Amino acid sequence: MIKTVHVSHIGRVRSVNEDSAWIRNLDTGYILGIVADGMGGHLAGDTASRLAVETLVQDLGTLEPGLSHASLSAALSDAILHANEVIFRTASTDDNYHNMGTTVVAALLNDTEGVIGHIGDSRAYKIANKHVIQLTEDHTLVNELFKNGQISKEDVSHHPRRNVLTRALGTDAEVKVDLDTVKLEEGEVLLLCSDGLSNLVSNEQIIQVAGNLELALEDRADRLLQLALLAGGDDNITIALFELQKEGSVISETGCES
Repeated sequence: MIKTVHVSHIGRVRSVNEDSAWIRNLDTGYILGIVADGMGGHLAGDTASRLAVETLVQDLGTLEPGLSHASLSAALSDAILHANEVIFRTASTDDNYHNMGTTVVAALLNDTEGVIGHIGDSRAYKIANKHVIQLTEDHTLVNELFKNGQISKEDVSHHPRRNVLTRALGTDAEVKVDLDTVKLEEGEVLLLCSDGLSNLVSNEQIIQVAGNLELALEDRADRLLQLALLAGGDDNITIALFELQKEGSVISETGCES
């Protein structure tokens, strides 16, 4: 059984929470989780992330049960591309939303396995056996510079242009979706998050907290949030956790926002 929880916080610096999150066990048997980190300033970023979540929920909420992995991948990709169209069209017809966009990372699970779709620098991690595996690759300028050998790994987190995205949802008429396969074993945790967490909380801290199976999942999400706030909280912070628990455990869905 997979238990889920999500939390979102405005942080200590921003005046608006431009992150949006949604996680549910769908009536069709799938589990859908989404984290989107909007950009474009007050109102625009919030609108972009909200439109992304709403479009994905609408498109994926009525999927037929028992689809193959290939069909789930295609459905998630199509939904994200549809969200891109919706956001781009909205930005093109209203000056208040000019140049708005958002990141997105979404997990669509069928029982213990499924697919991750993402655009931007919101991330998906798998925490297993005291290791953390980053499942997604940031679509950022500094990541391109690092891959090309122009900067070191140490330079990435301190580079002055570390927040510049090379790919986002809704900023262009066409965009490419990255898809990754995920499978959870008992006691493993899937983490989706905005960069308000990943920029401030280390992999070691993520392992220590998210991998602590003695803590309730809600407490782990809250502790990760508090770590980001203690590290400065200079951005909105959003966290979604999925954990495959032992048979007989009770599935619950918890979300809170501050």
